[in-house]
Amino acid sequence: MPRPILPLTYEHLDHWIESLQPALIAEDFAMAIGILRGGAPLALMVSHAAGVPVAFLRYDRATRTVAWDCSLPMPPRGAKVLLCEDISGRGFTMADCVAFLEQHGLAVKTLTAAYDELSRVRPDYGIDAAGYFAHFPWERQAHTERYRSDWDQAVAGGRGRMAEDHEYAAYAIDLDGILLPDIPLARYDEDLAAALIERDALAPFETLPGIALDTVRAIVTGRPEADRGRTQAWLDRHGFGGLELVMRDPASHGEGPQGAAEHKAAAIRALGITHFIESDPLQAILISRLAPLLRVIWWDAQQNRGTLVSAAHWR
Repeated sequence: MPRPILPLTYEHLDHWIESLQPALIAEDFAMAIGILRGGAPLALMVSHAAGVPVAFLRYDRATRTVAWDCSLPMPPRGAKVLLCEDISGRGFTMADCVAFLEQHGLAVKTLTAAYDELSRVRPDYGIDAAGYFAHFPWERQAHTERYRSDWDQAVAGGRGRMAEDHEYAAYAIDLDGILLPDIPLARYDEDLAAALIERDALAPFETLPGIALDTVRAIVTGRPEADRGRTQAWLDRHGFGGLELVMRDPASHGEGPQGAAEHKAAAIRALGITHFIESDPLQAILISRLAPLLRVIWWDAQQNRGTLVSAAHWR
């Protein structure tokens, strides 16, 4: 059974590093050293929080070789450094990098954003993610189908190569307010049958969000499953029939903004989406709260403008 995902946002990690600030300053580290690339953001955060210089190591998993990758010189023998990585896993990255630094006479402590019961190295500073799959903001593309396929071929199979991160972006879009105008909710309450006929007759917007349709993985709409026939007919009629259509199951998710947002967030996770374009600002906030690492864009069709939305519970 897949582990539940523990999303760790930049803000979450920043707050965590800030909470460690007194302890990090007291350690009197000579340098924060990040393992490229996942450890780099954390090393930079530590550098700002503790007032220490930052440097980087480059690790080759295939050969298990470590290299100093920085214009700054390595600290002198006997200095204490903090080695930073995003996760302490089952592999040898952390152990090999610690050994490399110790061979150069450095005293090493470790910090990882996450560790679990399978970690080969237990960090001195870390977030306990036992029982979860830790997901970092720089890995949001790792859940796309294309990324997993390339990873299987390039890493597990030893064939091919990974593309650049941005090439794995996978989009999904809302329907009403994105491809066609929204019908006011009051119109549905007044006369549902007439409102649906009016909606079916609407033409698409002349201007759509500035993304190529071949990058759109699916349309994820809050319309109920009962509307699939007429919705698919509209899409086919206006040239959008090739896009996968995901509709709301009323038995699983109720009506209203909360139900629609929960449906969309669940569908987006299942599809492996990195970016979602939503027409309703309230739903955009709710979706971003339910899926913290998703790029949620609120699209204002009247202004022909998108706004990146990020939200978290305020406790």
